[in-house]
Amino acid sequence: MEIVRIPALSDNYIWLVHEPVSGETMVVDPAESAPVLAEAERRGWRIAQIWNTHWHPDHTGGNAAIKAATGARVTGPAAEAARIPTLDRTVGEGDTVRLGAIAATILEVPAHTAGHIAYHFASEHALFIGDTLFAMGCGRLFEGTAAQMHANMNRLSTLPPDTRVYCAHEYTLANGRFAVTAEPDNAAIADRLAAVAAARAAGEATVPTTIALERDTNPFMRAPSAEALAALRLAKDNFRG
Repeated sequence: MEIVRIPALSDNYIWLVHEPVSGETMVVDPAESAPVLAEAERRGWRIAQIWNTHWHPDHTGGNAAIKAATGARVTGPAAEAARIPTLDRTVGEGDTVRLGAIAATILEVPAHTAGHIAYHFASEHALFIGDTLFAMGCGRLFEGTAAQMHANMNRLSTLPPDTRVYCAHEYTLANGRFAVTAEPDNAAIADRLAAVAAARAAGEATVPTTIALERDTNPFMRAPSAEALAALRLAKDNFRG
C-alpha cells in the first residue's frame, strides 16, 4: 500500500491509501474534502472508498463532498450509523473490509466515542486508529470509560511491535510534555520528547508511530490499571505544560 498523509484543519491528518495492484484508493477520516480531492487528482488516483473510525465532524466532514465528486462508498461503525448520514456500509468487531486485494479487520475500540472502530491491515502491519491511540497519548473519554480505554490499550499493545499506527492528529509534542511529568524517570520518554520537539521545530510530522514505540513511551498504554489510566487522563485533561 501507498499511504499519504494530508494535513487538514488545525492539527488533523487525513490518510489517503492506494493499493497499486488494483489501482483502488480510499481515504480514512476525511476532515474536509478539498485537500483530499486535490491530492488524489495530483497523483492520478480515483477515490473509491471512504473509511470512518468515528462520527466526529473533524473525521467525517469531507464525506459528502468526496462522495459526490467520486461516487466513493462510505464505511463506518455500525454503532454510530445514526450520526454518520453518508454511510453506505456499517461494520463492527471482526468484520473484514478490503482495499483491492488487501484485507483489513475491524477492531471495536470504544471510549473516545461509544462506537469507535479501527482498521487493522495485519498483512501490511498498519493500523488506522482514529482518536483512540495517539503518539504518546490517548483520546479523551467523551462517551466511554477509563476501563474501556484501558482495555483498548492492552489490546493494542499485543499487536506486532512493528505495526505502524496512523492516528488522526498531530498531538505528539503536547502529549510528550505531559508524558515526562507522568513518568519522570523514563529516559525513553525524555529522549523521544527531544526528538519530537526537534521535528516539530523543523515543521515535520511525528506520525505514524509504532506499537513498539508506544509500549515504551506512552503512559496510557503503560498504565497498570483502569484506575491508573483514569488518573492519567484527568491529569492530562487539566495539564497546561
